[in-house]
Amino acid sequence: MIDTNVILHDYDCLKNFEENDIYLPIVVLEELDKFKKGNEQINFNAREFVRELDLLTDDDLFSKGAELGEGLGRLFIVTGEIDAPKVHTSFPARKPDHQILAVAEYLGKKDPDTKTVLVTKDVNLRMKARSVGILSEDYITDKVVNIDIFDKSNEVFDHVDPALIDRIYSSREGLDISEFEFKDLLHPNECFVLQSDRNTVLARYNPFNHAICRVTKGRNYGIEPRNAEQSFAFEILNDPNVKLVALTGKAGTGKTLLALAAALNSLNDYKQVLLARPIVALSNKDIGFLPGDAKEKVAPYMQPLFDNLNVIKRQFAPNSTEAKRIEEMLKGEQLVIEALAFIRGRSLSEMYCIIDEAQNLTPHEIKTIITRAGEGTKVVFTGDIQQIDQPYLDSQSNGLVYMIDRMKDQNIFAHINLLKGERSELSELASNLL
Repeated sequence: MIDTNVILHDYDCLKNFEENDIYLPIVVLEELDKFKKGNEQINFNAREFVRELDLLTDDDLFSKGAELGEGLGRLFIVTGEIDAPKVHTSFPARKPDHQILAVAEYLGKKDPDTKTVLVTKDVNLRMKARSVGILSEDYITDKVVNIDIFDKSNEVFDHVDPALIDRIYSSREGLDISEFEFKDLLHPNECFVLQSDRNTVLARYNPFNHAICRVTKGRNYGIEPRNAEQSFAFEILNDPNVKLVALTGKAGTGKTLLALAAALNSLNDYKQVLLARPIVALSNKDIGFLPGDAKEKVAPYMQPLFDNLNVIKRQFAPNSTEAKRIEEMLKGEQLVIEALAFIRGRSLSEMYCIIDEAQNLTPHEIKTIITRAGEGTKVVFTGDIQQIDQPYLDSQSNGLVYMIDRMKDQNIFAHINLLKGERSELSELASNLL
């Protein structure tokens, strides 16, 4: 039996339960009805699911169930009064969650020989289910198992032949990967440190020429990398062959600043730079509570992006060519900062797109954004998987880690994990100790 939040997370979820029968309490449909209006992803998911359901609807849906397809089970809608004494005694309040629990108890008693499982992304509902003896699980179809990579710095390969490192320094194209013993351990565009007993070099595996290349500490629009990880980030961000980039790391590691600086530095190769971030309302209040028109409502949520832009502007004198160019780009809409919801339905061609706070996106939202990318477009996602503000996403199920896990072996994709905070000594101390 599936909860409403599973459908809002993945409208195609009915295809992911193999041969098992699926039961939907009627209250789930009532809840979906509240989400049908709106422009957010959950509103789109609610509408799509209802359309799919409409194709299955017939008289058997409420009695014998409707077939979901070859190799899949049947779908049933549960209606009417439900006899569930345990749930009604423990949770007398008539809430949708309690009604869903009641249906789970009823189904378990109706057919005790068949395992009944409530699937929900709501941790509290799973706890309530267990308290009355109902089996409950999270929706794990798009969960990433291995997230250890987000706790590790870039790989260090030591005991490398110093002559190889000398040759990397002297070669513009790099050395063929076949000359290295660790060639089978690398993903495309992976960055790492090569170390011998007398020299060290920052390096990257370039899948386009199958070479191990040197990574230099370049500067982008006044911003200079402060550590090896930031140098790796600039290397990938500046490569036009890498069309999809993920920058992860805790607050203060420079994810958004590095991406923005690289975008401004590459502006001659793109028609427009687009910075966008999802709007996650605080204190259970929608942006409709804020005064003003659409732009004025989203302005407070976009302020962190403007803050990063101001950091770059402060690298130059107020009347410098670079500072004036940024102002001109903003006025001429060559540099656009807006809410992520506004790019739905657009075709993003010849653009450098930076999607901030991507850990708050679902896998389907990430897919929707990437499929908007046209010819000549580069898409950069930044995020901290430990700072998720969406109630039904976690460090294993958010769209950012899902994308990284699925794309890691593609030549046009790269992921850089930033660990060292560079915002300030105070910021780094707070991130590590508080």
